[in-house]
Amino acid sequence: MFAVIKSGGRQYKVTVGETLEVNRLAVEAGDQIRLEDVLLISDEENTMVGNPLVNDAFVLATATKHGRGKKVIVFKYKSKKRYRHKSGHRQELTFLTIDDIVADGKSLITGKAPEFKTKEVPEAEIEETPEGEVTSEVETAAEEAPATESVEEAPAPETPKRTRRRRTAKGEESETKAEETETKPEEE
Repeated sequence: MFAVIKSGGRQYKVTVGETLEVNRLAVEAGDQIRLEDVLLISDEENTMVGNPLVNDAFVLATATKHGRGKKVIVFKYKSKKRYRHKSGHRQELTFLTIDDIVADGKSLITGKAPEFKTKEVPEAEIEETPEGEVTSEVETAAEEAPATESVEEAPAPETPKRTRRRRTAKGEESETKAEETETKPEEE
């Protein structure tokens, strides 16, 4: 069983348990993500082809780490013109491990509803209340914060913003030049 997904403008053929390198995604290492751009799903009995995407299908993946790809040398050269420009590029990558392929609300591996990983709260952030209930610092901070917070607007600047280039009217230029000539003593 495999699926074809789209991520970062590229298409990847993935199977469950496979490790995959994709362009950098805005997730933390260890987070589970849903890749919803599924173009094709195929197993032993049938094949679902999207038009352009398969309806009610997604792939669950876990971001294992972030890294950088191999260095690519970019060398621009024009003969007989003494133009040579060398630069390099390393692509920022996210490494994903494929956990499950889901179509029509059920996993194609187990045949049941998909299991989502929940983010575990480290033990350092867990507190016990006097009643014996266990809460995390995130929950207690949310309870202590008032429900409605007023948003303070920044005061408007008193002086108007200047343009980059100061242009003066022609009349002002002639007046300033006339003043300069009047103040300078004439040399004889």
